[in-house]
Amino acid sequence: MAIRRGRGVAAINYPTGMNLGGDPTQALVHSTPTGNFMVTLSSVDLGQGMKQIMAQICAETIGVPTDRVIIDTADTDTGPHCMGTFASRGTHRAGNAVIQAAKEARQVMLEVAAEELEVNASDLETDGQGNIQVKGAPQKSISIFDVALSAHFKRGRSISGRGMFLIPRSYPEKETGAMKPSTCYAHACTVAEVEVDDETGEVTVLTVKNVFEIGRALNPKMVEQQLVGGSWMGISHALYETTEPYYPNRDHGGTDFNQYLMPGPGDLAETQIIVLERPSADGPFGAKGPGEMCANPQIPAVANAVFDAVGVRIDTLPITPERILRALKAQAAG
Repeated sequence: MAIRRGRGVAAINYPTGMNLGGDPTQALVHSTPTGNFMVTLSSVDLGQGMKQIMAQICAETIGVPTDRVIIDTADTDTGPHCMGTFASRGTHRAGNAVIQAAKEARQVMLEVAAEELEVNASDLETDGQGNIQVKGAPQKSISIFDVALSAHFKRGRSISGRGMFLIPRSYPEKETGAMKPSTCYAHACTVAEVEVDDETGEVTVLTVKNVFEIGRALNPKMVEQQLVGGSWMGISHALYETTEPYYPNRDHGGTDFNQYLMPGPGDLAETQIIVLERPSADGPFGAKGPGEMCANPQIPAVANAVFDAVGVRIDTLPITPERILRALKAQAAG
């Protein structure tokens, strides 16, 4: 009996969004009288940071500080249409819609500023700090605050914009059923190192090294946090989580989350994240969707590492000590 070490590798690609009638998402952007900008969406922040990313995208497009942007995710009754926050589509679909809406709002803003400064709108630029200035002559400028006041109370203009992102719909080929479900794909590779006790069947994940190609990281620290959390979730799927340990037999099934097994802080492996940026041609500032993909490659990587360590292939999740011991026993008997 011994502690055996193994290494497993797994590589995946993952589509951003789904081709469901074009997978549309809409956004609305408008200025308040004080020059802040409201983004209205029906896309929901599930904790992945969508509000922060949408604020960054809107601010970058209009040319204002991020703290001047407010995100209202509303709901499907009061907000513009969205297919939903799923399929790793949020940043890609909603981000593109926000860019389109913000561009329209920016154009109106520049037109009002041009009237105030008595210049052409095409001669103006934003400084990113809350001002609009003449290109090459920054001393001739006006604050966005004053532009918003002028639009609302003097010029009778609505600094607002509408945006909608819609991908070309792909219809299945009649002969083969082939279709194009997505316009861009993210990629990942994971290498997992484990130790397996061939007497108890217990698996200890030592290290997990993840390489993710996610388009462009719009907020690098948030991307890193999501990928680290996803890596731990993948390990949890691989080795711990199940509602029915002896399915279809209901015996010993969990009844609440107190009986739902997940790894604790002491069970988490040393985790390394490497982000490769290969901007997507149709992504907002080149972004793709890393969401669900971040918890996928760890599962086959751990399974391959167990196989490398003790020579048995476990194809049912989670990979419990009991299943490993049963496989080892069957291998010895064979």
